[in-house]
Amino acid sequence: MASAAEQTRVPESGSRPDRNLALEMVRVTEMAALGAGRWIGLGDKNAADQAAVDGMRFMLDTVSMNGQVVIGEGEKDEAPMLYNGEAVGNGEGPEVDVAVDPLEGTRLTATGQPNAIAVIAAAERGSMFFPGAAFYMNKIAVGPEAADAIDITLTPAENVRRVAEAKGVAPGQISVVVLDRPRHEQLISDLREAGARVLLILDGDVAPAIAASRPDSGVDMLMGIGGTPEGVIAAAAIKCVGGAVQGQLWPRTDEERQKLVDDGFELDRVLKTDDLVSGKYIFVAATGVTSGALLRGVRYTKEGAVTHSIVMRSRSGTVRLIEAHHPLDKLEPLRSSAPAIGGTEK
Repeated sequence: MASAAEQTRVPESGSRPDRNLALEMVRVTEMAALGAGRWIGLGDKNAADQAAVDGMRFMLDTVSMNGQVVIGEGEKDEAPMLYNGEAVGNGEGPEVDVAVDPLEGTRLTATGQPNAIAVIAAAERGSMFFPGAAFYMNKIAVGPEAADAIDITLTPAENVRRVAEAKGVAPGQISVVVLDRPRHEQLISDLREAGARVLLILDGDVAPAIAASRPDSGVDMLMGIGGTPEGVIAAAAIKCVGGAVQGQLWPRTDEERQKLVDDGFELDRVLKTDDLVSGKYIFVAATGVTSGALLRGVRYTKEGAVTHSIVMRSRSGTVRLIEAHHPLDKLEPLRSSAPAIGGTEK
């Protein structure tokens, strides 16, 4: 694991990721979304996930970068493609850490629920937090207005009060996204007791975390225990637009806790945005699979398909929303094992 000094170094000119990487990355998430989109509502989350992985992998090989997957589908034996440590890109250009979630919301896609996305993030090599054995993280995410107001060590009610004050509204006007899980029963109760509106979601907390940083999304905060990899990706996205993420590793078992301690992780440490992604040259792209608070989902037409994506760049703070129209031949690489979509087959 890179030292703190190595993680915060500014890469030399020519080795740092440049602005062209942003549009290359959105092509990657578009292909993943197009693959997964054919499985919306068909009840097969594994097939949807595999289609997204295949689509993402197909395009990643064409990207001009010397990338290494830091946050991926898992260890090599469990995930033969897009596994942690895998080299991605064409081997040319900047050395970067890459975090991928080809389909955040596999169950959402299978059941036709909102907020499923394909997402990828890249930053200079050695700048992304590696969570080790920590599968889960307790986290809180907000946008720029409340970036200095949150403190994960305080109660949910106090965080709601602070965010409301920072935004100049009453606590009753604060909307908090929480994963609908039994472990969050007390959190949900505390938030409602504080007067906040609780928006429960089935899966996928990257899209709501990004939505919390976007004006007029209807989301003010994300709170609760979710995936640690998703926390790193969310931190990369939020760092592009000036919001804030705080997290603490949340071991599931005593065995996992001991492994983290043995590996040198401080479980009480509050991980802030810069701890999760220390880089200065960060790019994030996400494409909607099903429509939600952040993005519209894939739409199929007689001519092909339409995707809706967001692209963010930290250096400039630029956020682009891209609607792309894909002709039938764009979909050819995805058709061999995919179900037919009315109007898209020759």
